[in-house]
Amino acid sequence: MTKVLAWLQASRLASQTHIFFPLLLGQGFYRQIGGELNPGVFCWVGAYSLLIQLFIVYANDYADAEVDRLNTTYNIFSGGSRVLVCGLLSKKELLIGVAVTMVLNAGVGWVLTIFYERSWILPLIFVSWALLWIYSYAPFKLSYRGGGEVVQALGVGFLLLFFGYYAQAGNASHFPWHYLVFVLPLQLGAAFSTALPDEPSDREGRKHTLVVLVGPVPVKLLVVFLYFTGLGFFCFIGWPGPGSLKTYLLVAYPLLAAAVMALLIKDGPAGHWRCNAFVALAVSSVVATMATLAGDLLLCRSEGQRLFG
Repeated sequence: MTKVLAWLQASRLASQTHIFFPLLLGQGFYRQIGGELNPGVFCWVGAYSLLIQLFIVYANDYADAEVDRLNTTYNIFSGGSRVLVCGLLSKKELLIGVAVTMVLNAGVGWVLTIFYERSWILPLIFVSWALLWIYSYAPFKLSYRGGGEVVQALGVGFLLLFFGYYAQAGNASHFPWHYLVFVLPLQLGAAFSTALPDEPSDREGRKHTLVVLVGPVPVKLLVVFLYFTGLGFFCFIGWPGPGSLKTYLLVAYPLLAAAVMALLIKDGPAGHWRCNAFVALAVSSVVATMATLAGDLLLCRSEGQRLFG
């Protein structure tokens, strides 16, 4: 029973929301151009969502074990699962978990390739693995050398959207590339924000995250700027269009959250309630945005609400 609880802790299932809703939004894009969701594909994409999230958290815990031991300002959004730090699992056990999730991920890819003729799915899965490798492991190790936040944003803000769309559509036709101008700033801001609580241990562990390089206040300013920029783009290019009350209602909470975040920029070092509140608002607003937009696309199908044509 103790091991089961340890694996549940290592799995950090709350972070599944960061993976599931972008995948759902990608499928929503396909539904809104008149496509019918394939229930089988939908279920296999759901399986991929769980498995790629487990792969990410296990592999990152393994890679960051030494820096996590230095971390005393962690919270539910950062600092790893703590299973290695607390001795609940060994590095060998966690490495086995990484290998198992990779095998199962590949299995999902084979099913979608063979039975649903999605020939790009396996390459996309390999790309998702490669992004984690570039982020956490040598020779790139960008989470330590700088630029890891950009890799994270590309994975969550582009790759997952594209994966969800392609899995349903079977091609890249009509993928809404222009919507990346609001999704990517939000995801980049979220990536910067979750590094804020780890700043002291990252500095000691010589991780060159942006908050280590320039300090927390400039990073908070940048996060708020990215959120208002991304949400502003959506208000101009989003559905049902500029000037529509529904457009603003779809992003009402993220806009309110960004406004409150602006009030929390000063003071609030890592471990302080103001820092934790800032990160909680940053994370929840991005998750809420992805969930709300995905739900709207999947549930509202009138011609006036379609994205294209």
